[in-house]
Amino acid sequence: APGVTRLALNRPRVRNALDLEAVRSLIEAVTCLVDPVAVLTSTHEGMFCAGADLSVADSERALVSDLLYELYEKMVSSPVVIIAAVDGPAVGGGAQLLLASDVRMASPAARIRFAGPGHGLAVGTWGLPSLIGRGGALDAMLTMRTIAAEEAHSMGLVDRLVSAADLRSSAVELAEAIAGLDRAAAVRVKRLVVEGTGLRDRLVAERQANGGWAGAVPPPGLTPGAAATDV
Repeated sequence: APGVTRLALNRPRVRNALDLEAVRSLIEAVTCLVDPVAVLTSTHEGMFCAGADLSVADSERALVSDLLYELYEKMVSSPVVIIAAVDGPAVGGGAQLLLASDVRMASPAARIRFAGPGHGLAVGTWGLPSLIGRGGALDAMLTMRTIAAEEAHSMGLVDRLVSAADLRSSAVELAEAIAGLDRAAAVRVKRLVVEGTGLRDRLVAERQANGGWAGAVPPPGLTPGAAATDV
């Protein structure tokens, strides 16, 4: 669509879990965005992002976890409005991709979970409280429970809930509408909102707090609700 770039997650065999190559590719893609609006989605229906790939070595996993913060910072600092279209699970780092996006759209199949404490990490503290409040954020992060699409919408974690069949077309339609606005004004709106919520400073604080993580994770089954690809 004119004025709209698609950012696609395409590792379906691991539910779009992110390894170093995938994170670096996303950072480059966000850095090089030219159009005023981008839509972040999956190439395959029924999945969004399982977070950092837990099948890689601990050392690489630690690098991925740290580098993801660079990606989130690029997203919130970009003058481009980024719309996330979520169909299926968004877990750990995948849930944080939602926080880093400017508008969040989801199908009824969306499932969101902040899984950090199960792996020794504080995940989502930089963005979740400003969306759903302190109590709701602590509940979601400390219980690591799965938040269904309707609840995510009612609490403000998801902005628009649409059918799976209409998700991508609705995201593109919204993106085209935003792309048709005065670009300088849209850039100012995003910049002032990001500055007002202190997202960049909170990102830095969480990244530093998690900086000593060595990448070790418990075996599947020892973490409540954990799967094989899930930080």
